Amino acid sequence: MICFGASRLRKSAKFYCMSANTNLTADLRTLLAIAREGSLAGAARRLRVNHSTVFRRLAAIEARLDTRLFERRDGGYITTAAGEDLLRTAERVEAEVEALERRLSGRDLRLTGTLRLTAPDDIAEVLLMPVLAAFRHDYPDITVELVIDNRMLSLTRREADIALRPTREPPETLVGRRIATLASTVYRASSATLVGEKDLTAESFATEPWVAWEEGAGPPAVARWLEDRIDRNAIVYRSNSLLNQASGARAGLGLAILPCFQADPDSGLQRVMDPPAELDTGLWLLTHPDLRRAARVRALLDLLYEALKAMEEQLCGGTRR
Repeated sequence: MICFGASRLRKSAKFYCMSANTNLTADLRTLLAIAREGSLAGAARRLRVNHSTVFRRLAAIEARLDTRLFERRDGGYITTAAGEDLLRTAERVEAEVEALERRLSGRDLRLTGTLRLTAPDDIAEVLLMPVLAAFRHDYPDITVELVIDNRMLSLTRREADIALRPTREPPETLVGRRIATLASTVYRASSATLVGEKDLTAESFATEPWVAWEEGAGPPAVARWLEDRIDRNAIVYRSNSLLNQASGARAGLGLAILPCFQADPDSGLQRVMDPPAELDTGLWLLTHPDLRRAARVRALLDLLYEALKAMEEQLCGGTRR
């Protein structure tokens, strides 16, 4: 029997235990996903299963323990006192298991298996496909799973093995290489598609409609740049996707701050100004220290770096800084 010795899980001087024939790892991951996401739907997305599977797993776990681990409030799931106690143990177990998996993966010298790569939607769409096609040609026994997400996924928890991220300060817990400066600037619909085109200057920005990130999302430098120049009511459209923001600007919804590598080749968009240095960030290729010597991780890291470094002029928007 595998037991959680938390005091709040005792009843009649007995411990509540998970039977050894249950999948302990799956149970712990289910509980942690519900706690972190605050809902069954969010946990299902994180675990890549359906909503009903998470519901059944939680019901089965609570039945075995004979105690309620979550309370449903305002459409979300909140941990009970017993749930908090159990989750502290679950987090310790998770950390140990993930550390072991990383160490074992880091010793793997085979050029086979699966790699999880994460990148934002614009980088994945505009830059990565030719590179991944070349990687597939060179390493046909390695399967790449591309996780497109604008959040910084946890490489410590093995949500991905490699991250390609625009950032000024990568996490100290990761190792990697800075590929290039990533420049951005202001774009609008091109002359061919914009009705009633007029000249724009930095001084006229405050009176123009804007397309921007949803509240709380996106690079802080972009948010600060806009706050210094426009009223927040000038933002008429928000999105959590740079690809979608480009579509909004292309349709004439308003001005938008976009990466030069994404917007410069787009015939439906045109630059309003040269890329300001305040919007520069770095493009980083990152992995966990435990994984950097794994053969398949090393192979993809090297190919990505070489291919993207060759695109430096495109990435920096023609301004070497």
